Amino acid sequence: MKPVPPAAGTPSLFGDEPAAEPEAAAPLQAAVPSPELVSLADRLQQRFGGRLRLGTSSWSFPGWQGLVWGRAYGAPVLARRGLTAYHCHPLLRTVSLDRAFYRPLDAATYAGLAAQVPADFRFVVKAPALVTDALLREPGSGKPVHANPCFLDAQRALQEVLLPAVQGLGPTLGALVFQLSPLPADWLADEPRLHEALDRLWQVLMPALRADARLQHTVVALELRDAALLTPALAGLLQSHGVRYCAGLHDRMPPMAQQLPMLRATWPGDLVCRWNLQRGQRYAQAKDAWAPFDRMQQPDEATRTALARVIVGTLGAGHGVLVTINNKAEGSAPLSVLALAQEVLRQAEAPR
Repeated sequence: MKPVPPAAGTPSLFGDEPAAEPEAAAPLQAAVPSPELVSLADRLQQRFGGRLRLGTSSWSFPGWQGLVWGRAYGAPVLARRGLTAYHCHPLLRTVSLDRAFYRPLDAATYAGLAAQVPADFRFVVKAPALVTDALLREPGSGKPVHANPCFLDAQRALQEVLLPAVQGLGPTLGALVFQLSPLPADWLADEPRLHEALDRLWQVLMPALRADARLQHTVVALELRDAALLTPALAGLLQSHGVRYCAGLHDRMPPMAQQLPMLRATWPGDLVCRWNLQRGQRYAQAKDAWAPFDRMQQPDEATRTALARVIVGTLGAGHGVLVTINNKAEGSAPLSVLALAQEVLRQAEAPR
């Protein structure tokens, strides 16, 4: 792969702008996969024809040395150029751009990331809080300050979210996920108001996306943080616009079995799932306890088994699957991807 310098203005995960990379910076060294890992990836590819895409939420974790990285790298280097090694892992065929949630990215930044991966790689872009959080919050603490006037603003979502992602990522844009932050009481109490805002959003975004023939595979999905919103009316709205429900496996949401009605109500279509946080955990608690994310801390076999069942069913019906996993799901996202891939193949090959 031709080395690519980072795009100007690429945001650092640590608040400061990264130092400029040498023009001829080489790809980072990837971990050498075991024969068993290569065989697993090959069997999944042969069985599902590339329709299964597993990956992680972000990638700039030094603790993945030996799992993804071939030698020690600092987090700033991984944030800028880690994808040059990440995509060499046989199972990592997608990644969630969680950084986009905190600040909208421009087309040049997206293009710099896309240049680090092969053409068949796919990005899951998390739409920014600018348009997905009904509240403006204090930096750092997250304490609500006042209502967000840009919440679900269709034109800002088009100009500052969709178009830069399309221009920068092109066909590597696999999914654009609008994860609604926990809603304040006035929005939760007024379901028609929320649905009207979502309807206006999809009316603007979906035609713009479908106008680009290169992006017929790209999925737009809605992820929730309020279980009260899991209603037939919302499912009908999503289906009418061709928007997928993103299964969000998170402490604030019910387990996969209780999210199946939404998936069934919006069927058929690709599966988008973000396995974010183990139930009973808080994000900061898991981050502090489980860093540096180099081993499984609390395997969640029940969630893995249920998710694999949905994946196998979706693939068996001829649809695609995009699943990204956070370190806070079980302790190490690359190892969770491995365990999930093994479970998918086990279920797919089990006698019927």
